[in-house]
Amino acid sequence: MKKFINHQRTLGKVSAYLISKLYEENKPIFNISDARNILDKDYNEITDLLSKLTKRKVISRLKSGKFLIIPQEIGNIDNYFGNLFVAASEVVNSPDYYIGFYSAMNYWGMLTQPVLNVFVAIPKRQVVPKQLKGHLIFIYIKEKFIWGITEEWVTQTRKVRFSDLEKTILDSLLYPQYCGGIIEIAKGIWIARNRIKYEKLGEYVDKYDKNVVAKRLGYILEILGINKQSLTLNLRQYVKDRYDLFDPTMPKEIKNKNSWRLIDNVGKNQILNIIKY
Repeated sequence: MKKFINHQRTLGKVSAYLISKLYEENKPIFNISDARNILDKDYNEITDLLSKLTKRKVISRLKSGKFLIIPQEIGNIDNYFGNLFVAASEVVNSPDYYIGFYSAMNYWGMLTQPVLNVFVAIPKRQVVPKQLKGHLIFIYIKEKFIWGITEEWVTQTRKVRFSDLEKTILDSLLYPQYCGGIIEIAKGIWIARNRIKYEKLGEYVDKYDKNVVAKRLGYILEILGINKQSLTLNLRQYVKDRYDLFDPTMPKEIKNKNSWRLIDNVGKNQILNIIKY
């Protein structure tokens, strides 16, 4: 409390009042309108004040017109964005976003190493704000694939949208390039094998309706020895005449034959060896 009082003194009355009122209103992330409503000043005065507070590292700019209060215990740092999941939810231009791919795999405990960037699925094309480049990765997804989402608490006061475990698996199989490749995905499925709802996964496969996703999933489950007969029979229906690459992030070469009409450019042993550890 003493530190906050000292901070108020160094800010000046107007700035200190703004910051304290934003905290009172539980708005550590705020926009220009919030500041105008509190201070009852015109637009130019507010933007000038916020620019000065940004330079003094009292607040951080998330994107044009949206700011984050930097907690004073953090100290005087150049780039502070708070919880990146929350920051991502604040800067996207559509409420139909979700945290997915590598980030969702990490959230659902499918990885053995943390992921530093936040991967965000969005239904409308958008450039990552300059301030958050190197922290956020936006991936455009057609609206018909915006489902299988759950809201999860990421702070004491904020929930953020994530793809659920089963949807995360299917998304990763359609876009291995955003999840570390097929080996990483197979390892993640193995780690989460006892938490996956396989009946739900099968329903999701039908809703997803992508042959290549069903084939990659079927082959991975076969390699891992995860025998779910009804799911496997369902996945087999998606095996057509076309051949697809098992892992589009790797060179095109055949390492193993299979019955899923996949060009296996990974190799069974590569997957089996990595799940031993």
